[in-house]
Amino acid sequence: MTAATVNPGINATSEDAIYRKVSWRLVPFLLLCYVVAYLDRVNVGFAKLQMLNDLKFSETVYGLGAGIFFIGYFLFEVPSNVILHRVGARIWIARIMITWGLISAAMMFVTTPTMFYVLRFLLGVAEAGFFPGIILYLTYWYPAARRGRTTTYFMTAIALSGVIGGPLSGWVMQSFDGHNGWAGWQWMFLIEGVPSILVGLWVLAYLDDRISHAKWLSAEEKTVLERNIAAEDQHKEDPPIARVLSSPRVWLMAAIYFSFVMGLYGVSFWLPTIIKQTGVSSALHIGLLTAIPYGCAVIGMVLFASSADRRGERRWHIAIPAMLGAIGLVLSVHWRGDTTMAMVALTIATIGILTTLPLFWSLPTAFLAGTGAAAGIALINSLGNLAGFISPYAVGWLKDATQSTDSGMYLLAASMVVGAVLVLSVPAKMVSRG
Repeated sequence: MTAATVNPGINATSEDAIYRKVSWRLVPFLLLCYVVAYLDRVNVGFAKLQMLNDLKFSETVYGLGAGIFFIGYFLFEVPSNVILHRVGARIWIARIMITWGLISAAMMFVTTPTMFYVLRFLLGVAEAGFFPGIILYLTYWYPAARRGRTTTYFMTAIALSGVIGGPLSGWVMQSFDGHNGWAGWQWMFLIEGVPSILVGLWVLAYLDDRISHAKWLSAEEKTVLERNIAAEDQHKEDPPIARVLSSPRVWLMAAIYFSFVMGLYGVSFWLPTIIKQTGVSSALHIGLLTAIPYGCAVIGMVLFASSADRRGERRWHIAIPAMLGAIGLVLSVHWRGDTTMAMVALTIATIGILTTLPLFWSLPTAFLAGTGAAAGIALINSLGNLAGFISPYAVGWLKDATQSTDSGMYLLAASMVVGAVLVLSVPAKMVSRG
């Protein structure tokens, strides 16, 4: 069933206009939410430039603290997403953002490894459900054929947080260091925690839970959107939660996502350190340089997503960027003595890794719906994000053991290759509807 068959007055051009209206209302706001969320999650990578020396933490302590965030995230992901599906995105996303903003700001008071571990764990608990909740929320508004580019626009927030957060974090740490007796990294946690609280309050006033709640849509526009979603949901599964959690297809998706997240957080948590090792010493200059790979990644993400939607193909559009990410990571090791060439390699790696992530979500959302989608998406994201614990900890441990990040980068490259192979093992017909 198409929108045109529901109402002869609605043609393809009119339907496109309706979706543009929805996108301009939702996507920029959701992107802003994710920018401040992701910034609070990974700004510990910049804090590391000063924090480890000030607090006498080892690389292993840092890696464990950076990664323990994802244990809390893992434990509370599925229940959080099920609650969101039941109580609505508006209240639950606001709750998530306000609590994580408060905890992120509290990171400024860390003095011991135990405090570091506890606050990072609580930050993961607070944020659990945000990302899969937004992925689920988009399925309420967009059919699969339109969701690829929309999800990518939303997930460019990962790259944009690097473009904005890198220079911002470097500037705050360098400019505020010593003010009021606080170190630059303490000021950074405080200043970057406040936007999450403010945007969380904005969510309560701005976000609509469902199409039917949107006062900014006409009755005719709501009918078109709801009929498109209903027509697509007829072809999806909404199995009991227990069956979703034991589904081999869902676990395959989790394995793929795990592989890609290994690469993502290897770059997110260690990019400032890798750049510093090439000979750059200024925190501000490191921050400015980190913006380059992320800025290029925004372009790469949009181009690949547009191509995937235009061709109706997903698997190769995920596998090829994954291989590019692996190649970039390997080259960053070989060119580590040359800042310019190392930046080229890190840019290739960042483009490849970040491009895989939004397109990956077109796979599980092509066969899950309803409460099953809420549980399935949350399980995939929580299991995949365990790599966020393993990746920084493994790289930190290898760096302490070898006094180099080389072996860690090889590990992350191998993970991206495994993810590419697993994607190509997914039957094309299983996701062809997307």
